[in-house]
Amino acid sequence: MTDPTGLLEWGIQFHGHKCPAMPLGIRAGLEACANLNVPRSRNKKLHVIAETGKGHAAGCCLDGVMIATGCTYGKSNIEKLYYNKMAFTLIDVASGHRVRLALKPDFFENALQSRFVQQRKAGVPPQDIPAEVVDLLIERIMGLDASEFLAVESLPDEVPPVRKGLFDTARCARCGEVVFVDKLRVLADKRLACVPCSGYDS
Repeated sequence: MTDPTGLLEWGIQFHGHKCPAMPLGIRAGLEACANLNVPRSRNKKLHVIAETGKGHAAGCCLDGVMIATGCTYGKSNIEKLYYNKMAFTLIDVASGHRVRLALKPDFFENALQSRFVQQRKAGVPPQDIPAEVVDLLIERIMGLDASEFLAVESLPDEVPPVRKGLFDTARCARCGEVVFVDKLRVLADKRLACVPCSGYDS
């Protein structure tokens, strides 16, 4: 699915509320795929390295990037750097072609002055902000030329490491829950335990 309108409708259902940041992510994700001339990932053919963090304004953008690119945490083909920057890199795993997209500074700073963001700063939940405020912003974002809000940078090719799916498990010797073996830890008595039961940090 590469139709922006269809992705938007689906994205609102997935994301849970209307806001301007999630559609920005959809537009950015579609632009990244177009730049690399790749379709939305159905498996692990694409990989996203997001520079966003958590707890900051516009973090919803990353949901839009996932919707547009097909890179998800469930498929383990997206990761976060926690730089708290509105930028991400999309990688074509087969070729190593990479492109980095970031919100243009002037655009982002202006967007943070919108009525929507001001109400969010005042503590109004996004789903309670009037439709006449948020719908106009979403309509504008979906109609913008990508060059008006995105800085696009082609990066040198770099093929990311390919991680094979892990299927081997064992039960934790203490809690009895099933654990994938790469996260089992050896206890003093040589039994295997999950991270929480072992006392290790990770």
